[in-house]
Amino acid sequence: MLRRFWLLFAQVATVCVAALFVIATLRPDILARVAGKNNVVLVQEMVPSLAAPKIESLADAARKAMPSVVNVYTSKEVRQRNPLLDDPLLRRFFPGLSEGEPRRATSLGSGVIVGSEGYVLTNNHVIEGADDIQLVLADGRRLRATVRGSDPESDLAVLKADGKDLPAITFGKLDNVQVGDAVLALGNPFGFGNTVTHGIVSALGRNHLGINRFEDFIQTDAPVNLGNSGGALVDSGGNLIGVNSAIYSQNGGSQGIGFAIPVSIARPVLEQIIRDGEVTRGWLGVEPQELTPEIAVAFALKDVDGVLIRGILKNGPADRAGLQVRDVVLEIDGRPTRDGPALLQQIAALTPGHQAMLKVLRDSKPFELAVIVGKRPKPAG
Repeated sequence: MLRRFWLLFAQVATVCVAALFVIATLRPDILARVAGKNNVVLVQEMVPSLAAPKIESLADAARKAMPSVVNVYTSKEVRQRNPLLDDPLLRRFFPGLSEGEPRRATSLGSGVIVGSEGYVLTNNHVIEGADDIQLVLADGRRLRATVRGSDPESDLAVLKADGKDLPAITFGKLDNVQVGDAVLALGNPFGFGNTVTHGIVSALGRNHLGINRFEDFIQTDAPVNLGNSGGALVDSGGNLIGVNSAIYSQNGGSQGIGFAIPVSIARPVLEQIIRDGEVTRGWLGVEPQELTPEIAVAFALKDVDGVLIRGILKNGPADRAGLQVRDVVLEIDGRPTRDGPALLQQIAALTPGHQAMLKVLRDSKPFELAVIVGKRPKPAG
């Protein structure tokens, strides 16, 4: 009898445990209600490694930067050339042929207020050739602006707006920017007005793109489209770290690769234009070439980091100092020259009239060369 009682008890206990398991799996809310009636709180702790990452809002950054971003509307007078003018026979018999009636061409872009007295930073290609420039602020105000100065080689321009006490943006530092950092792109895409897009820094120091003479772009996947040029790229604190300039696209729309001119280039250009109305750069009169592994082997160079000189302007600063073709420049004033763009930027940053010390490799022998820096000629056209 006792044996049958224990067998029955074991079967009942097994059924109860199985039922509890099924309820806990399929209807845990029933257990929660039962536990609540007995004032028992069930807490499930998440394993730290499996916890969902905390996503912080970037609303504060957008709120801080948006008042400083303006919509730029430009227009200029253009004449459509009459194709009949290309025929000399028709020009001979119809001397009255003209270039055609002038018309107004308009375009749009963005800009960033960088000075409360009305200075606005934008791209040179946004305002190039314009004879009328209008700015629309985030609060709806419309201001007329004139070009204070431009720098086609960096694709930057500074405007002076007819306004005072404008909301100037705060500058960030490129040294604090890392690949993977969250960023916001602010501008006027397709003329929609102030728009904010979100992404990350995809890469730093992008060059060899053939966009500008001096390139050191921040690459981002924050969507940038037509009209965003000249707008702000800001960090998670709402500080300006770049000026949106170009996109990589096969169809004219955003494909997740945008390029911004970093503040490390934009700020010196801005300060020179405000102070002098133009940008002055150093110049040595050299034509650099990347020191590829193939060239290094051909020149019997081993473990050399530098830039090969393949051309020197006659009677230029480098020529007068004694620099020669096939020399390899290793350093300028103690700073390594890792590639061609770095060399050009280091030369451009030198003050005309300053004596720069170049560490050079010639015939596998290093030596130093003193060069008096010249003033970089303005680009033709």
